[in-house]
Amino acid sequence: MALSISAVVLLAIIVFILIKKSGLKAIHAVICVLLGFYLAASSIAPTISELTSNIAGMIGSIKF
Repeated sequence: MALSISAVVLLAIIVFILIKKSGLKAIHAVICVLLGFYLAASSIAPTISELTSNIAGMIGSIKF
């Protein structure tokens, strides 16, 4: 659960920065959010969730 909250916060910060600095319009951000909701309800949602979990695991296993 901590990973999900962190990912949501990170993505929200990225969208905020894109709106302020890169000229992303608020309507574009809203459309992206709606796309996310529809993807979450689709049959591809488990695959996306597994992919993001695997990527997070790979990043977490990197030793510096």
